[in-house]
Amino acid sequence: MNAVHDSMSRQGLTRPREGRLLAGVCAGLARRFGIDPWLARLLFVVILLAIPGSQILVYPILWIVMPSEKPAFVSAYPPAA
Repeated sequence: MNAVHDSMSRQGLTRPREGRLLAGVCAGLARRFGIDPWLARLLFVVILLAIPGSQILVYPILWIVMPSEKPAFVSAYPPAA
């Protein structure tokens, strides 16, 4: 599974940490293709109405396969009080 995650990360297919509604799949696809996340969500719903059931299978698969975005900076020390 790590090879799949690495491959998708190199292609720019990651689920963002910010701007998620459910799992971030539509937001990640929107970012990859350069469109607004709301447009991607709207297209998802329209396609769901046109081809019932297909997205119910595709969304959970993409949720598992698409890696979550890595944090930009990880501190080794706790924040100072």
